[in-house]
Amino acid sequence: MGLLNASMKSVRKPADAVLLIGPTGSGKTPLGSHIEQHGMSGRKCHHFDFGHELRSIADAEILPQGFTEIEQQFLRDMLIKGLLLEDRHFPLAEKIVRDFLAKRIFEGSDMLILNGLPRHTGQARDMAELVNVTCLLVLECTAEDVCERIKANTGGDRTDRIDDADEMIRKKLKTFHNRTTPLIDHYAEQGSTLIKIPVHASATAEAVYSRLVSLLVL
Repeated sequence: MGLLNASMKSVRKPADAVLLIGPTGSGKTPLGSHIEQHGMSGRKCHHFDFGHELRSIADAEILPQGFTEIEQQFLRDMLIKGLLLEDRHFPLAEKIVRDFLAKRIFEGSDMLILNGLPRHTGQARDMAELVNVTCLLVLECTAEDVCERIKANTGGDRTDRIDDADEMIRKKLKTFHNRTTPLIDHYAEQGSTLIKIPVHASATAEAVYSRLVSLLVL
């Protein structure tokens, strides 16, 4: 690591963050983009879509600076198999987060909208150095509604996805239940605000955002 990067790592304080949690297809990406466009609680927001960042690196013809071909192939295999990055892989996840932050003009009052990272409690512990999750936004969506949303591309974010086959969806739903939902208790114990919003098959990002805004002013 260069001296400049080492210096940046040492002085950057954890960014305030909202973590979006919901099963695949529940609309996290469209909602995250909408929050970035319109802000939240009067604060400028930056949407960190971990899945998008992974796919961008995996598909890149020219790798971003600091990433290797071995890492790129690892990410490709992970995406194809629908796997999560485990604790031992966190240095790679951290590199992706820091690369995203370095590309943004991030002021002290800004908030990070986390989508796709952390996905399990091990990652949450590791992420504490990078982010301060002040709010957990849980999108509650049944398996039936998930399938309908993906089939209809309700959120408009499923085009050309290679991980939307029925078997892969079932696998990701199981992983979400077993590995990701424990994050709710984890962050509740940390004192993070918990907001739950039901998401049905035809719910748009605009509708979910409106519901979020109404809950924030209560």
